Amino acid sequence: MKKNWILVPSVLLVAACATAPSPQDRLTVNDKKIDQVIAQMTLEEKVNMLHSKTNMSSAGVERLGIADMHYADGPFGIREEGVPNGFQSAGWTLDSATYFPTGSALAATWSKEMAYLYGTGMGKEARLRGKDVILGPAVNIQRLPVGGRTYEYLSEDPILSAALALEYTKGCQDEGTAVCIKHFAVNNQETNRGSVDAQLDERTLREIYLKPFERAIVEGGAMSVMPAYNKVNGDYCSENEHLLNEILRGEWGFKGFTVSDWGGTHSTMGAMLHGLNVQMTGSNYLGQPVIDSIATGALTEALVNEKVKQILRVRYAIEAVPDGVANTKMTSQPECQQIARQVAEKSIVLLKNEGVLPIAKEVKKIAVIGQNAVLKTQSGGMGAGVKALYEVTPLEGIRKRAGADVQVTYAPGYKNFPGRRWGPAPAVPNPLEAAAIDEPADPVLLEEAVALAKDADLVIFFGGTNKSIETEGSDRKDINLPVGQETVVTALREANPNLVSVLISGGPTDLRVLEPASPAIVQGWWNGTEGGTALAEVLFGDIAPSGKLPFTFPMKLEDSPAFALGNFPDPNAGGDLFTLMYRQDVLKMTPAERQAFLDSLPKPVSKYTEGSLVGYRWFDTRNVKPMYAFGHGLSYVDFEYGALKAAAKKDVVKVTFTLANKGGMAADEVVQLYVARPDATVEWPAKELKAFDRVTLAAGETKTVTLEIPVKDLRYWNVEKNAWDLEHGKLVLLVGAASDDIRQQAEVTI
Repeated sequence: MKKNWILVPSVLLVAACATAPSPQDRLTVNDKKIDQVIAQMTLEEKVNMLHSKTNMSSAGVERLGIADMHYADGPFGIREEGVPNGFQSAGWTLDSATYFPTGSALAATWSKEMAYLYGTGMGKEARLRGKDVILGPAVNIQRLPVGGRTYEYLSEDPILSAALALEYTKGCQDEGTAVCIKHFAVNNQETNRGSVDAQLDERTLREIYLKPFERAIVEGGAMSVMPAYNKVNGDYCSENEHLLNEILRGEWGFKGFTVSDWGGTHSTMGAMLHGLNVQMTGSNYLGQPVIDSIATGALTEALVNEKVKQILRVRYAIEAVPDGVANTKMTSQPECQQIARQVAEKSIVLLKNEGVLPIAKEVKKIAVIGQNAVLKTQSGGMGAGVKALYEVTPLEGIRKRAGADVQVTYAPGYKNFPGRRWGPAPAVPNPLEAAAIDEPADPVLLEEAVALAKDADLVIFFGGTNKSIETEGSDRKDINLPVGQETVVTALREANPNLVSVLISGGPTDLRVLEPASPAIVQGWWNGTEGGTALAEVLFGDIAPSGKLPFTFPMKLEDSPAFALGNFPDPNAGGDLFTLMYRQDVLKMTPAERQAFLDSLPKPVSKYTEGSLVGYRWFDTRNVKPMYAFGHGLSYVDFEYGALKAAAKKDVVKVTFTLANKGGMAADEVVQLYVARPDATVEWPAKELKAFDRVTLAAGETKTVTLEIPVKDLRYWNVEKNAWDLEHGKLVLLVGAASDDIRQQAEVTI
């Protein structure tokens, strides 16, 4: 259902026209009507809107025709319906949704168009379920290679993350569903996420960690924001004056409402005075205690009115779906399944290829080895998942594409590590499950795999992680390939040199053993409901691979900045706040006992002393060689970059060049524009991404490409002035196919 008021050009700048309303200002069009409605509400009715009604809703006012606010979890597919007061399945039949590729896969497309379509798909399916707000997109910077939610987030780079977050937001809200952009802010680890204090300087905060939120809110008009669990510089995000009142509402002009992460509210006065609108879940802080505080004069009803007004702005902007209309047809729709397929096709990254791919027509016997070829990734672990209507596994995709003339055999190769169980253990143990993540390769499974490999024309090994290893609520201990996969791939190479390794994971893995053993390596991601179809298309050469890494693959974990500087992991690890909320022993505590227990958790600190040197900025600046660099991704064709023409004007820096497809098939190239500042007096990384574009070229075609950098994106946060500032001087403009593959350069002066 289109909302015409939110349709804005992608190049809209808030300051472009003094009289034009910003996307946020458009939330205020019903303010007079809202004031009249609030005047008719009792204090109890107003306070009732400030906390959860069920596990996935907050209350409206039925007598005044104000519908409840319904929330949908999570950012890569509309979660199945749960019971009113928990996450257990309600057992519905029409709530199977489209499983979209996860965040890091979307980011690997480097496609603003795909991000917009992705948002429209999410928005459409949320409407079918009667949901008003999607708890997403999740746009935190991928600071740690081991991060439990790396798969859910977009990139280690703020410019890439911001561009995709903006388009996801616009696409979703164009379909009449509000986004709740999360987790605001600096939520870069799952370890101690409910108590850790992320300590960083203001420049790093502004330039790196807030950038994706800022663009989605200021330019995209994001209607709601979820404060993160953690603290930032001493204060919990749900009651952080600097983040929520000074920056979000003050500087960015945010007009919507904030909703805490589930269990992420910590006090009545802190939340009320410092920017929170809705407590999820429970009412122990923003329920009766608010009424009591007004009675004593500690709080005012005017403050409650303002918070209710901010909620109602979104309620009036998002048309409520009547109960008789919602959930009357299957959530997953063919057009959304097609979007998922398109994203998957453009996300697959060819990391290495020594002539093994695409699969030659002469190949008649393929041995597929590895459980990741058959394991589904729509759910698992802790956190958001999707009850997908269907999911094409890699093995299914390969078999369907190979056809009757090609024999495709399969062996599990290694055991699967199931991680923490969220339900009862099976009555009969699964012989294909490992007891530990570092369990050695099983000799029986290894022998079977090697036998198949010897008898095949081509071996495709599927390795990587799973949804129990990379999961919300905990970070990985390391990025090693689990359950003896290195032993398996080494043995397969000895058995058959025609080997392709496909990594199915959300984040990076240590490839020091796999890389030299594999003539070809593909990063296949957790790629959604059509992931197997897309992967087969790339392997067989129906389409050229065109994904680019949205984060760095380090040579070894200790090379990455937070580890190199000793900033992670913190030794004071404690229980996860969200998990503790649903642990039986904690649920049986009295409120006072429970609060005392939560207060007793470790209060760790995470120091961001690497500053802006996150990801490739660190590797480039410190001259540390990665395994695969940020932006890396090969194709089946070669691209030729012509010389740059560059010009700097008052508001924009522009580069123009030709790009030629020198191959025999259509292909996409993601062109990347980095900036270096050799004469700067202000400290900068060696180079920073500032613009990019995905260009489609037919075989032999040449196009002229133009990339633009708004001058405002070249500013830095001047901590002495406490404001954005521009350092004038020489810029070196670097255009290439990856952060370590620069093809052309030019200089301008600003």
